[in-house]
Amino acid sequence: MIVVTGATGNVGRALVERLTAAGRPVRALTRDPQRAGLPPQAEVVRHQLDDPAALFTGATQLFLNLQATGDATGALLDAARAAGVRHVVMLSSGIVREGADTSHPIHIWHAKAEQQVHDSGLAATILRPHAFAANALQWTAQIRVGDTVRGPYADAVSAPIHEDDIAAVAERTLLDPGHEGAAHRLTGPEPITTAQQITAIGHAVGRDLRFTEIPADEADSRLFPHVPPEMLRGLLKGLAASVGTTPETTTAVEDITGVPARPFTTWAKDHADDFKA
Repeated sequence: MIVVTGATGNVGRALVERLTAAGRPVRALTRDPQRAGLPPQAEVVRHQLDDPAALFTGATQLFLNLQATGDATGALLDAARAAGVRHVVMLSSGIVREGADTSHPIHIWHAKAEQQVHDSGLAATILRPHAFAANALQWTAQIRVGDTVRGPYADAVSAPIHEDDIAAVAERTLLDPGHEGAAHRLTGPEPITTAQQITAIGHAVGRDLRFTEIPADEADSRLFPHVPPEMLRGLLKGLAASVGTTPETTTAVEDITGVPARPFTTWAKDHADDFKA
């Protein structure tokens, strides 16, 4: 049995769909099982953080999404080990690397959780994706009502990764031997700026979309609904630092899955309906 936390998130949902399609037993944890909309083959269970031991009966592996476990990560890992889980695959962040700014709040959050995983005594595989292509969903509200998207740093550059490519890597690290102890850095295949992402979404929905840059000090959490408010300043600092740079790109997706990572244009086409009113 594989336990998947954050099962209704972008990566978790894709992973549950992949594992059930492969015929693997999955226990999908979510705070609202009635509205989960997950494959019927999955065992959908309410994520009760006050009784984590009940989540792991019969389980041998865990996909750990920090967004879903937060401050309860340590207790969850303890319960998993006590119940017989042997291997954990953790979804971390590409911000964790040698030479990183260790004072950055996003780094602190993920590095602490990675240390908890290593201290748990479980065999561990760490996935460190850089920018998620799905972060572009932050522009949905603006695109649904007009052709202009406002935000900071039009020339911020990244190599965003499709959430299903992350799920594909997670699937292989759970099902294939040899990934224990590894830390895989995951990216999309090519750099793209913020403004170019808006153009790509416009092509996907058949509209001429434009990005209008605003000063960073005018950006607030309404423009970044996926970012915890206390981490917004750190995110903006990272966007500013990326302007004019060449982001890290890796071949890890293809190396592990045998299939090249998908470009942002493919992600935009896959999600075109999300941007339509």
